[in-house]
Formats: sequence, C-alpha cells, structure tokens
Amino acid sequence: MSHKNIEIKARCVNPEFIRAYLLQQQARFVGTDEQTDTYFNVNNGRLKLRQGPIENALIWYSRENKAGPKLSEVKLFRVPANSDVLKEQLAFANGIKVVVKKKREIYFIENVKFHIDEVEGLGSFVEIEAIDTDGKLGLEKINTQCNYYLQAFKIPETDLLTHSYSDLLLNAS
Repeated sequence: MSHKNIEIKARCVNPEFIRAYLLQQQARFVGTDEQTDTYFNVNNGRLKLRQGPIENALIWYSRENKAGPKLSEVKLFRVPANSDVLKEQLAFANGIKVVVKKKREIYFIENVKFHIDEVEGLGSFVEIEAIDTDGKLGLEKINTQCNYYLQAFKIPETDLLTHSYSDLLLNAS
C-alpha cells in the first residue's frame, strides 16, 4: 500500500494534555503498542520493520529532514506478528542500521493518526500524521489538518523535530 502523509514529530513535555485533548475530541483509541522498529541500511529513504502487538509492517519511506509539517512518501506492507525470519533476511542482506524501541499510544480522528510515544533513550514525543491513503484528500487538505492539530496541541516551534527517532539515536551514540 502506497500513500502520502503530512506529519510532524515533536518533543512532548505534557502527554497528559495531548491525551485529554484527544479524548475530549472523541478520538478513537486503538491501543498502546510496545513497538520495535528495526532500521536497515538502504541507498535511499528509510526501510524499517515494525514489530508490536498492534502494528506489524515493513515500511519504506522518504521524508525531508526539516522542522514542522513535512511530506512523507510511504510504502507499507503488512507482515505477520512473528516476522523474525523476515528480519533475519533483511539484516543479512542489508545490515541493521539502528533499532528503536518505544511505547506508543495510537489514536485516530478521521484520517489523522496521533501517537504519544515514549522512546527508549530519547524521551516523550507526539506525532501527528494526516494520511491520504488514496489521493482523494489532496496535499492541501492534509497539510491543513496537520497544522490545525499542531496549533491545537500548542506545540512550540522549539519542540519540533527535524529528524526521525532512528537519526536521533544514531546521533546520541
């Protein structure tokens, strides 16, 4: 499945505020996922295998490293919950770049996905992903949605991240 999304990632000093806002807006709570994202060495974009009780997928994506809302080109292939053989094959073929472990609360309001993340070794974060799965919403609408929630969550510009969790972990070591 290929899709485009506009997303932001930011440090989250007050996860309780974000959680309360989402619940007040009657966001659909999917659950809390203990995720392991294994990133593999690739020539362009990023390739990761996500493993968790809720979400399991092989995900390739390309995204500019900049603060604030940014466009992501995503190719997602759902995999079985026990995908260790796939992980071994990808590691053998490409090598592992970095492993990101996180506890992720997942919420939805229509096509907008929200994550409240606690990332091992990095801290607390919030993500907003306005997703256009079939191209019918258009980039302008999903950009507007992302900016709306950025304002609603009162995220200061100084908390916006430019890079992925994988990059932050690599730079921290």
